[in-house]
Amino acid sequence: MIAPTYPGPGRSDRSLDEQLRRINQGKINAITTVTLTANAATTVLTDARLAVGGFVEFDPLTANAATEKAAGTIYVLEANRVKGAYTITHANNAQTDRKFRVLLIGG
Repeated sequence: MIAPTYPGPGRSDRSLDEQLRRINQGKINAITTVTLTANAATTVLTDARLAVGGFVEFDPLTANAATEKAAGTIYVLEANRVKGAYTITHANNAQTDRKFRVLLIGG
């Protein structure tokens, strides 16, 4: 999805109205995906939208991802949040399909 643009000085409010309509429909361009690294206890998620005070929610897309989330072993410590990159802590195993859709909300 292309990041929304907003009208600058002297531009029509029509594009702003369109962006507000899209936001009201839940289309806020705040989603990415991540697959956890196999045989490691951490995975780095990089995205320019990540902020130190931000929030992420993991939506499992595979059975192994759902098991990881249900076990409570996927999280991001406060110390592992920097602008543009979060280090995700998770179980260390050989599974290669722990894929999540990730909601990013700025902070």
